[in-house]
Amino acid sequence: MSGLLALLDDVAAIAKVAAASVDDIAGQAAKAGAKAAGAVIDDAAVTPKYVTGFAPARELPMVWQIARGSIFNKLVILLPAALLLSSFAPWAIAPLLMLGGAYLCFEGAEKVHHWLWPHPDAHVAADLDTGDPAHLEQERVAGAIKTDFILSAEIMTIALAAIPESGVWMEAATLALVAVGITVAVYGSVALIVKADDVGLVMARDSRIGPVRAAGRGIVQGMPGFLRLLTVVGTAAMLWVGGSIIVHGAAELGWHGPEHAIEAVAHLVEDVGGFAVWLVKAVLNGVLGLVIGFALIPLVTRVIGPVVARLSGTPTAH
Repeated sequence: MSGLLALLDDVAAIAKVAAASVDDIAGQAAKAGAKAAGAVIDDAAVTPKYVTGFAPARELPMVWQIARGSIFNKLVILLPAALLLSSFAPWAIAPLLMLGGAYLCFEGAEKVHHWLWPHPDAHVAADLDTGDPAHLEQERVAGAIKTDFILSAEIMTIALAAIPESGVWMEAATLALVAVGITVAVYGSVALIVKADDVGLVMARDSRIGPVRAAGRGIVQGMPGFLRLLTVVGTAAMLWVGGSIIVHGAAELGWHGPEHAIEAVAHLVEDVGGFAVWLVKAVLNGVLGLVIGFALIPLVTRVIGPVVARLSGTPTAH
């Protein structure tokens, strides 16, 4: 009997340790996910454009295909790569973060450039000229998964950098939880966004209750403006996060000038409150991100893009 009681005590102790570990993993995952919030916002803002223009019945299947691709990107490719990086080349995390930050700056600046100087997208035009909806859908899904891979790599690297030093299994569990949680949040939100106008249309057309019909009409009329706002927020988040990643990465590599300059300007508004300090830092990081992004546009479009296209056998857009 005493042996059984001792065994039960051991089981209870193991259960307590396991519960504590789960709490630790959840807590670390929440903190790591919060650090990647800017990239997450961008992911949610970018994805809806890939499913616009298709029949309503194809929207959710497309979102599901992209979400599956995102989970594969994070769990099968990026999670093992992140663990190998953490174990064998932790010195490479800061440079890789800066590389991802530069990509976010480029993407954000390219959107601003397109708003200021509108121009047709040759890749989109080529897709539309195919006249094959199934092929266009496959192309859009593949394009979304490629974009997701870049953003997911940034999210996973940010999350990895935010996890305190711990065992490989704790890091793996935390990164897996971040990957699944962020994917569910992003693509659940995307599904709601792309179907909101259809829901609003049903409410406005079929409901017998006046306020419900009015709400449905409001949803239908408001969605275009909401999508434009989401694009603006996503672009601002890209520039802010990209700029801040480069500033912090430069400081980690020994160049503290940009970080000290931003801190000095933010110090001037400390009396106003913490939000003012955060806002000044975010704006300055965003402006820096925009400058870096504009500087990268000719490099990416004239040099890197053609080289990658030639190596992959993909025709370049003109």
